[in-house]
Amino acid sequence: MSGNNRAAAAPAGRVAGSFRDPSGYVYRTAEGEIRRSVLPYYGENFRLFLESGLKDALLQKKYLVPFTILPDNPEPDSVATLAVEKVPFISYPYEWSFAQLKDAALLTLRIQLLALQHGMMLKDASAYNVQFQHGRAIFIDLLSFEAAGDQPWAAYGQFCTHFLAPLALMAKTDLDLGLLLTQYLDGVPLALAAKLLPFSARFNLGLFLHLFSHAKMQSKHNDARQSAARARQAKVSLRAKQLLAEGLLGLVAGLQRPASKTEWADYYTDTNYNDTAFAAKKQLIAEFSQEYSPQRVLDIGANTGVFSRLAAREGNLVVAADIDPVAVDKHYVFLKQEKIRDILPLRVNLVNPPPAIGWDNQERESFLQRCDFDLVMALALIHHLAISNNLPLPMLARTLAKMGKYLLIEFVPKEDSQVQRLLATREDIFPDYHLQGFLQAFQAEFTLLRRQEIPDSRRELFLFQRKKTVAE
Repeated sequence: MSGNNRAAAAPAGRVAGSFRDPSGYVYRTAEGEIRRSVLPYYGENFRLFLESGLKDALLQKKYLVPFTILPDNPEPDSVATLAVEKVPFISYPYEWSFAQLKDAALLTLRIQLLALQHGMMLKDASAYNVQFQHGRAIFIDLLSFEAAGDQPWAAYGQFCTHFLAPLALMAKTDLDLGLLLTQYLDGVPLALAAKLLPFSARFNLGLFLHLFSHAKMQSKHNDARQSAARARQAKVSLRAKQLLAEGLLGLVAGLQRPASKTEWADYYTDTNYNDTAFAAKKQLIAEFSQEYSPQRVLDIGANTGVFSRLAAREGNLVVAADIDPVAVDKHYVFLKQEKIRDILPLRVNLVNPPPAIGWDNQERESFLQRCDFDLVMALALIHHLAISNNLPLPMLARTLAKMGKYLLIEFVPKEDSQVQRLLATREDIFPDYHLQGFLQAFQAEFTLLRRQEIPDSRRELFLFQRKKTVAE
C-alpha cells in the first residue's frame, strides 16, 4: 500500500508525527482515545510478535505500553486495530534530563535483548519510541519488532545517534549538549559528537568502538546509507547480536552525569526564606492544591520539586518543568528512589520553550501546544521572567492563561532581596513592576480568587482562575 493511500485512508484524528513507518499509524478517536492501526505490510511480523510470546513478556516486565486488540477492527485498510493506553503527557528527548535519557536508552537495550530471546529484534531504536508513564520509561512503538533472522541489527546506528552520542556528550562535555537533539531530529551525528567530545573520551573502549570508530567508518564510506546497505548483506549470529546489545548496555550504564553545581540546583539551600516563611508557603500551596484537587498540574520553575510534590496525589499528574539540567536530573533521581509515580520532571525554558519541529513543524508539538493543565504553579519565578528577561507583565499573563485553567503565582516585589540582587548589576527599567501593575496585568486575563501573604516575607501568593474564552 502506498504512502498516499495510507494517508487518504487514515482517520481525521491521525497523530501528526505518525507517518514515517509503513507498518501502521496512530490516531485519536473523537473521544480522545489512542488507536494504532496495523497495516498489511507488517502483518507477518505482528503475528510473530503475538505468537512468539514477546508481547506477553514485554507487558509482564512493564516495558511496553499496555494495549488490547479490538475484536471488531474499525479500519478497513488494516489487519488489526489496537486500543492503546494513553500516556498522560507526551515529552521529547530534548526535554529529558541525563538520567531520563539514560533510562530510555537502557530500556531500549533491554527490550532488544528480550526480543532476541523470542526470535525478534527492534527494527528501529528511536528515542521517540520511549515515553515516561507512572514514574518510569516505557516503550510505545508497538510495531517496532521484526524477525531477527541472520541479518545485523539495523537499528544499531540509530541507537548510537539517538542515545549514545547525546549521553556521551552530556557526560563527558556539557549537559547542555543534550539540547542538540532539538536540531537533529534523527539523533546527533556521530562525526559531530566525535569532534565535540574531549580527547580523553577515546580511552573509554566502548566509546572508542561505538562512537569514534563508528564515526570514522561512516566518514570512510562517505555515506552512512551505503555503509548500512553493505552491513545488511552480512550474516550475523543471534549470539553476536546479543553481545552487541550487552556491550552497549554496559557502556550506557557506566555513563554518569558529571558532578557540577549550577545556579539553581541548590536554590533551596541558598534562598532568603527563613524556616517560618518556607513552612508557611508549603502549607498554603498544599491547601490550595487540596481545595481544587487538580488532575493535571504544571509547576514552572519547579527546581528540585519541593512544591511539585505538594501538588501530587494518587491518580493525578504533575509536570515539573525547570530550566536547570542538574536540578531536573536531581529531581528525577529522587523520584525514582522514593518511588513517586505521579510527577514528570522536564527541562523546559519558558522564555524559549521547546518549539514545534520536524516535518511541516508538526511532527513534534511545541511545549505550549501540549499544555492543557487544570492548575499552573509559578512560584518564585515572576521576577526572573520580568526583570532578568524583560518580559512585560501583560505578555506573561497572556501566556500563562493559555497553559491552564487555574494559576497559583507568587509575586516577589522589588523590595525582596532576590529582586535587589537581580537589579544590582543593571538599571531599573521596570516602572510597572509593582503589586498594582501585577494585578492590573493578570486581572485582564484572570479572575482573582484568593490572595495570601507569606508570613515573615514580602511575598504574596495569588490564586487566579482564567476568564472564559469563546472555546470554553
